[in-house]
Amino acid sequence: MNYDHKAIEKKWQKFWAKNNVFNTHDDSSKPKFYALDMFPYPSGQGLHVGHPEGYTATDILSRMKRSQGFSVLHPMGWDAFGLPAEQYALDTGNDPAEFTKKNIETFRRQINSLGFSYDWNREINTTDPEYYKWTQWIFTKLYEKGLAYEAEVAVNWVPELGTVISNEEVIDGKSERGGYDVVRKPMRQWMLKITAYADRLLDDLELVDWPESIKEMQRNWIGRSVGANVTFKVASSETDFTVFTTRPDTLFGATYAVLAPELELVQKITTAEQRPAVEAYIAEAAKKSELNRTDLAKEKTGVFTGAYAVNPVNGKEIPIWIADYVLSSYGTGAIMAVPAHDERDYEFAKTFGLEILPVLAGGDVAHAPYTEDGLHINSGFLDGMNKEEAIAAMTTWLEEKGVGKKEISYRLRDWLFSRQRYWGEPIPIIHWEDGTTTTVPEEELPLRLPITKNIKPSGTGESPLANIEEWINVVDPVTGKKGRRETNTMPQWAGSSWYHLRYIDPHNKKELANFEKLERWLPVDIYIGGAEHAVLHLLYARFWHKFLYDIGVVPTKEPYQKLYNQGMILGGNNEKMSKSRGNVVNPDDVVEKYGADTLRLYEMFMGPLDASIAWSENGLEGSRKFLDRVWRLVVDEEGKMRDRITTFNDGKLTKVYNQTVKKVTEDYENLHFNTAISQLMVFVNEAYKVDALPYEYIEGFVQLLAPIAPHISEELWAVLGNEGGISHVAWPTYDESALVEAEIEVVFQVNGKVRAKVNVPADATKEELEELAKADSLVQEHIAGKTIRKVIVVPNKLVNIVAN
Repeated sequence: MNYDHKAIEKKWQKFWAKNNVFNTHDDSSKPKFYALDMFPYPSGQGLHVGHPEGYTATDILSRMKRSQGFSVLHPMGWDAFGLPAEQYALDTGNDPAEFTKKNIETFRRQINSLGFSYDWNREINTTDPEYYKWTQWIFTKLYEKGLAYEAEVAVNWVPELGTVISNEEVIDGKSERGGYDVVRKPMRQWMLKITAYADRLLDDLELVDWPESIKEMQRNWIGRSVGANVTFKVASSETDFTVFTTRPDTLFGATYAVLAPELELVQKITTAEQRPAVEAYIAEAAKKSELNRTDLAKEKTGVFTGAYAVNPVNGKEIPIWIADYVLSSYGTGAIMAVPAHDERDYEFAKTFGLEILPVLAGGDVAHAPYTEDGLHINSGFLDGMNKEEAIAAMTTWLEEKGVGKKEISYRLRDWLFSRQRYWGEPIPIIHWEDGTTTTVPEEELPLRLPITKNIKPSGTGESPLANIEEWINVVDPVTGKKGRRETNTMPQWAGSSWYHLRYIDPHNKKELANFEKLERWLPVDIYIGGAEHAVLHLLYARFWHKFLYDIGVVPTKEPYQKLYNQGMILGGNNEKMSKSRGNVVNPDDVVEKYGADTLRLYEMFMGPLDASIAWSENGLEGSRKFLDRVWRLVVDEEGKMRDRITTFNDGKLTKVYNQTVKKVTEDYENLHFNTAISQLMVFVNEAYKVDALPYEYIEGFVQLLAPIAPHISEELWAVLGNEGGISHVAWPTYDESALVEAEIEVVFQVNGKVRAKVNVPADATKEELEELAKADSLVQEHIAGKTIRKVIVVPNKLVNIVAN
């Protein structure tokens, strides 16, 4: 009988659902295992074959852990707020809620067709008011602790669209949608003070088992720098400004200063003569995204303000310029330029003919900046000092003179939390007519997103919620005071920053999650997803988790103990899969033709889990042939267990079986799924060579295969005469003694040249190996008539006789 994947996969998916096989139990008598996938955004396109790669990995681990006696939490949900659904609604006039609901149904159907062992009783959806009630609750707690605040922040404003867009939506100064001009302008925004957690976000990376590359990306994003703040007075003025520098020792080499064009100070200090040029430059800079402005490859531009700053270390007046590569959102928005020892400053100075003064010995600054370290020159009291001495001496001098002090600075900026969108969580804030602001009372949460067809931009910079007068206007029932609800909504990052907690207690109406349950399940044991979330999502989730730890809501400092980034499945043309390239593979088509088990097996066998590899139809066919071969090994033409599967064990498969149990178990634990599959193939090859197949070995093999190919394994388990399914049967163990080699091959050499290869007892001593080598006939031919000078014995490997 042939392996009918369609009938078998439907049969077992129905069995799992009917019997709640994968329901999670909060049973503290068992060890726990919490496997988490980065939950998907349910797009209109549905799943592509890249999604199941990470999902299969966590499923393999979850299935193995259940069999090993663990209580397993393996949930799935939907990161369903966000721009694509809103854009679709704007373009088509459809309700984003209906569109999202339909997409989720498609995703759920596709995921179920692949046989993942999710506990669907714990399904969450970030757009469900019962979920975002707690997202809003977290915001109110942040607000109460002073970690959520309003600020005027420069944003990307598109007048023609009447809305703000993100940096990622700005392409060469134009909006991605429509190609309209983008203007940088300050607007009132909600911010979260993630910078208050900068040190802990850095230091606690030592507590988690993450790839070092991801940790380094987080460290760079946070960007902790030790240096000094230095105050520069503006000449002939009462005004001053501050710069932060990690190299205060180079202050004698500062020959000009640069301010961000949008700083208010620029307007104050610009001379009448320079004002037209400065105003024109500011207007031009406002059209550029921060990404474009900080591009190292772009040509340096700038304008002289006409004003000068006084270098505090030598009283020298240096020109003050504005340039778009300096951002008001980074540091103080002002820098001191030391062009002799910084490539960007050097390029700027060369472009505008500014002074270049070396203060470190070495190099020829007439042709290039010198960016190595050296002893100080042209630096007054620092001359002759090395870097460490000079930094310490200059910092002390600045503090004594009252013109600077030691400072720790961060690249990390506070989290801009506002979106001028409809399809997001309403921010639970009311602005009252007397100028005060309050949160929506906890008992009134969730503050529901109103249903409306008018989701076009308001045109004022506010979100479309500003269009709904009956929702936005409120009256205090006690005082009669009038107020307006906050019109901004939360970013998509909000719902994904704490979802790992809600899976633990998804139906709790009284609290975010029960503390005892959180103690039971946290931290997440393994978190698998794409590397595109290596910085922002993980940083935001860690920030929220630490805040919740501080207020006693969660019991752990970190949310995710182990992190793993799977690679990308590329199109057959080695390019990223996308509709525009026409290389997207729909998993529905693969399941229909080859079966879900084939897809799962193929994606795990393509290569290492973290590698990016091109899709191959040939690879799919090869994986299906292997499953067909497994099927024929167990099942005869009538659909029954083959006669040669017997209780008799002649020992011929003992060694390879025990090797397979050991290697597959270890490889699953270490996410080395491709090599685990290779070992399963080795066993099948050996099994076809013998006449009698020990029943216990075939059972064990089917259990090892089940986490990767669960449908066929369930069917084979039933064919072998078992009832109740394979999911909770105890995991196979191996006999260590069966792995010990009775004999091993050892090389005999004469003067370093191989003369014989001989099987010897594995426990042979050095002396016995030496005697065996000397007695070997081929060795004797090459040492006859010679004097043996030395014998080198490497146990279990070689014997080398040196003779002349």
